[in-house]
Order: sequence, then structure tokens, then C-alpha cells
Amino acid sequence: MELTVPVKYGEVWAEDTGGEGPPLVLLHPGVAASGVWDPVMPELTGRRRVIRYDARGFGRSPAPTAQYSLSADLLAVLDHFEVERAVLVGTSMGGATALSLALDLPARVAGLALFCPGVTGAPALESPELMAQIGELAQKGDMEGMVALALRTWGAAGTGDDPEVAAQVRAAIPGWFSNLGRQVPDAGAFDRLGEITAPCLLALGELDQTEVIRCNEEMAARIPGCRLVRLSGSDHFPSLREPDRVAQLTLDLYDSAIRATW
Repeated sequence: MELTVPVKYGEVWAEDTGGEGPPLVLLHPGVAASGVWDPVMPELTGRRRVIRYDARGFGRSPAPTAQYSLSADLLAVLDHFEVERAVLVGTSMGGATALSLALDLPARVAGLALFCPGVTGAPALESPELMAQIGELAQKGDMEGMVALALRTWGAAGTGDDPEVAAQVRAAIPGWFSNLGRQVPDAGAFDRLGEITAPCLLALGELDQTEVIRCNEEMAARIPGCRLVRLSGSDHFPSLREPDRVAQLTLDLYDSAIRATW
């Protein structure tokens, strides 16, 4: 079922496959929209209820018109679907959102499956040089230049034009700019990772940016009991590069989280 979910001063596109039990809630990265999960959906929905949505300005969700936070929107989506507890599955920006909610409202999070996750408050995770390059291309209106830059930066596992990843980046780029001055960063989580109580899996892409790999290793070391997995064929798009492995790791984490918390 696809529908529009109201959030504070706005709305987001969402999909709920329906079913019994705590759902898997899929949170997309800042370099893609929720379509990045398409390759893993058949395996997940065949066994679990799955909810996914596009963050404001990404994919099928309208641009924000007021200030908001990603974790507050996630909470609004959970409340709309009357989900008391969920296993959160996040990649990059979506991973950061999942961690923020797990720290703020641990009772709502049954487990965390994190793939190449971001985290608020991490030192040196964002490159000022990269942001400057994106800004220059944006001023020129060079959409294809931004796509090419994204493929070089986050899509190292691809070859040639890499149309699947390029399509996802195009669905994300509008959100990069419509969110300027609107998205209020969630509180820093990096120094609080030791407070995470939910069962957690963190899978990093060995072909990802060096700074992301180092940050992911440190995150896994800080989260109590976190299982660290290295995806040898993945860059910053693990659900596109290794969908079967991502689906299986997600389901394994789900099963262990439900056994541990129910």
C-alpha cells in the first residue's frame, strides 16, 4: 500500500507492505531515494512486514516548506502506522537517522541493521572540498556533472555509466538543495554510541570512501555488542551491489533482535 503520510508542516511518500509482527523500516541514504531498496524488497517482503518512505525532497516526497528533523519524521511515520517497535534498517543518512531515534527513544527500536551508516557528530566525515565541488556544479546547473561526481565518489564499485546508481542519484539531488536551511541536524550521536541498547549489525563497504570506512569501524567498536561485517563488493550502495547479502544480513539481525527483545 502506497500513501502520503503527514509529518510536521509537510508530508512524505510511504509504502507499507502489511503483515504481522514488528516491521522492518527501511531508511534510504542521502545519495538515493527509497528506490535504492528495490533489489532487496522481494526477499524481505516475502517474510516480513516492510515500511519504507522517501525523506522530504527525495524521490516521491515533496520538498520541505519549514524546518524539520529526520528523526522526528521517522517517529511520525512510525506513529502513523501505529508501530510501537520496529527494526530499523538504514544506510548512510538513513543509518544516522536510525541511530538518533535509537538513542532518543530506545523503547521504539527493537534492532538496528546499519549499512555504510552515517552518524551525527562524527569528526571529519564530510569533506568541505566535496561540498564545494557540488556547489560549483549546482551554480552551473550541471545535473550530469553532479551525477558523475557522485558516481566517482560513492559508486567506486560500478563501471561505465552505471545507470542504476545514476538513476538513484538523480532522485536524490533535488533533496540536496530543497533541504538547505530546512533540515535541522539531529543532536550529535557519535559520542553517545555506547548508550545504544538495541541489537545491532553494522556492514561497511570495502570499496567505500576511506573516511567512511574508518568511521564505520569506530562506530562498530563503540556500539555495545555490535556485529561488524565487511562487504567486499560494495561501495556506498550496498543494496544495489550485494542485494542478496544485504537481505540475508537484515533478516538475520531481525530474527536475533526479536528473540532478544520479545
